[in-house]
Amino acid sequence: MEEDDVTIREQNFHSQVREYIICFLLFAVLYIVSYCIITRYKRKSDDHEDEDAVVNRISLYLCTFTLAVSGGAVFLLPFSIISSEILLSFPKNYYIQWLNGSLIHGLWNLVSLFSNLCLFVLMPFAYFFLESEGFAGSKKGIKARILETFVMLFLLALLILGIVWVASALIDNDVASMESLYDLWEFYLPYLYSCISLMGGLLLLMCTPVGLSRMFTVMGQLLVKPTILEDLDEQIYCIHLQEEALQRRLNGSSSHTYTRGSFAHQLKKELDNIVNQRNKLERRKKASGWEKNLLYPIVMLILLTGTTISVLMVALNILYLLVDETAMPKGSTDRGIGNTSLSTFGVAQAALEIILMFYLMVSSVVGFYSLRVFEGLTPRKDDTTMTTIIGCCVSILVLSSALPVMSRTLGITRFDLLGDFGRFNWLGNIYIVLSYNLLFAVVTTLCLVRKFTSAVREELLKALGKVIYLLFMCTHWFLDLLWNMKSVHCCCCISSSFGIHKDLV
Repeated sequence: MEEDDVTIREQNFHSQVREYIICFLLFAVLYIVSYCIITRYKRKSDDHEDEDAVVNRISLYLCTFTLAVSGGAVFLLPFSIISSEILLSFPKNYYIQWLNGSLIHGLWNLVSLFSNLCLFVLMPFAYFFLESEGFAGSKKGIKARILETFVMLFLLALLILGIVWVASALIDNDVASMESLYDLWEFYLPYLYSCISLMGGLLLLMCTPVGLSRMFTVMGQLLVKPTILEDLDEQIYCIHLQEEALQRRLNGSSSHTYTRGSFAHQLKKELDNIVNQRNKLERRKKASGWEKNLLYPIVMLILLTGTTISVLMVALNILYLLVDETAMPKGSTDRGIGNTSLSTFGVAQAALEIILMFYLMVSSVVGFYSLRVFEGLTPRKDDTTMTTIIGCCVSILVLSSALPVMSRTLGITRFDLLGDFGRFNWLGNIYIVLSYNLLFAVVTTLCLVRKFTSAVREELLKALGKVIYLLFMCTHWFLDLLWNMKSVHCCCCISSSFGIHKDLV
């Protein structure tokens, strides 16, 4: 009996060590990829080691950690769906026994914990640490900046806890809720993260429909469009002439000191635009036939198909919500992942759900940076400040943390939310969930209709403008003709009367 207990304890120990190693390896891969992405966009600084360089390096590491957690939140639900389907397909395979429910639940809990840590501690610390200079009268240095940062974090924590305390007291004023107001770990943090998840869901609701319509424009800029009734050689020749004329004007202005300044800067800007246009035209000319005539239509068709399927799945989910209570998003504590399939069509539907999740995430990021409110956070290669990088990391973390909740709320997948993701209070409200689905379907449809009818509307307006212009010119010509005829008639009358008068004389 004791030997069996020892064996069970050893198995539990080895399984826990294996789970820790797997989690560490997955996070290490995400961290390396995140570091490469951030260093690609971060503004290059001098190699001189000073106080600001140390602060920037610490903020860079914190931003990399946050972006890695965001990547983990994006891959969380697809990884769980793939694991469930693999366990269903190969239940007795020895080499995939490490892929169990305990590992999946552990990943969900870790992502939830690190999301809270990054959102409420690390990112505010990175921002305040970057902007701090030390209190007035104190000795300047790293210690003074750290002290100021912790004081600002303490004041921020008091402010947020006070706001949450007042909001919860106003919403739930019963005795049980009043008693739970003094429970920091079991009430404050879940309630606060629930509010943040609702804000992230609303942000996704605002960004995703815009991104779904914007994706067609973005892919049209990345791919080569088909050449129909266009003479690229003539366009390239005209661009060359414009480039040479601007270059001569720029060389002439540089020889005169009084023309330097804003005028030369404007000429350089115009020259850069001309060079970009020439490069695009040369790329279109060098593109192969299949790339111009086959790849572009296929990609546009794939985007249209993905968007249509997403809207149809949301519409079906609305019907399910109206007739079946089990369609409501809910959390699950069952660790028996892989017992039953949550996809009606098995692996094919699971693969479709995963593709749609990634498509919605990419669309939400594109839509986020397309909104005028957040255009200032758009990263630029080798020219992005650390403050902008912190804002981008926080935004992507909020979007990625809300992605599993949005996917389950919209009915993209039937996989139940695990860990703290299933404990959000607003997930049990039928009115919020139903309104969320209706808004997503309606706004996405309107964005697509506006996107595909804008070109036709512009052509109709152009045609209408031409018709109005022709009518105006015809009316003007007719009035001129009448005026000329009237003038000739008057002249004839005057001349005839002058002749009669002469005869009388």
